[in-house]
Amino acid sequence: MERNLSFNLHVLTARLDRAADRLLRAEHNVSYQRFLALTLVGELGTSTQRSLADALGVTEPSVSRMTAVLAADGLLDVQPDPAGGRRRRLSLTDEGKRLVVSVQRDFEERLAVLVEHSGVPYDEYAEHTARLLETFERAEKGRAT
Repeated sequence: MERNLSFNLHVLTARLDRAADRLLRAEHNVSYQRFLALTLVGELGTSTQRSLADALGVTEPSVSRMTAVLAADGLLDVQPDPAGGRRRRLSLTDEGKRLVVSVQRDFEERLAVLVEHSGVPYDEYAEHTARLLETFERAEKGRAT
């Protein structure tokens, strides 16, 4: 068997990202990048634009524009940081929370069907993926220290 796992993972991730973007735009009128931002704010709790930019791997001005749109759509609450300065604190609105929960559940169900149709047992795939992510995170932390 030829060793193309790194390339295949890249292609799979890119295709999943594109499919997610098409689905979210069609069914929820939000891009996948904006949905990821909402998910990260939900997982990080009340956060700052700077921490969101770091988590998404984009610039602060990009996050500033994105959060303005999400706030205008009623999905995100953006408030001045009590510590002062130009920082902004982020939290999901109730509508944002509902969207994140609904989409995550829908994505998980659709992915489970896709994985099962491939002949790969879902539970095994999920376990191996989690182990790979944990190993990668440990390796990343080891480099940061």
